Amino acid sequence: MTRRAACNCGQFVVTCEGEPPRISVCHCLECQRRTASVFSSQAWFKREQITDISGTFSEYKRLSDDGRSLTFRFCPICGSTVCWEAELFPDLMAIGVGSFADPAFPGPKNSVWEKRRHHWVTLPSDPGIRHFD
Repeated sequence: MTRRAACNCGQFVVTCEGEPPRISVCHCLECQRRTASVFSSQAWFKREQITDISGTFSEYKRLSDDGRSLTFRFCPICGSTVCWEAELFPDLMAIGVGSFADPAFPGPKNSVWEKRRHHWVTLPSDPGIRHFD
């Protein structure tokens, strides 16, 4: 299966193949700020699954709470973050699930930084979702 993720204006596109080995939501404060939402949702693909990155992008690099680096790639025109890399997962690239614009995209199996989760946010009662503080 070929999947295509794009920024809001459509000029920055990431194409990948197959199913992501990890899909998660993150409730950390930095993801809340980055997305202007209460959490982020990301699909992690193996680097060899990424078949094309096209268009122009800017990068923003920061450290996580545990001191590891994260590099975000976003469209310099519309500002949409499409993908990022984390030192914690050197063989993977994250792509924002919303960038696929696919309501049938599989749901998360991991929920991280739950100690920062807004009290009114609930996840589906799926026993397969792993929860991490």
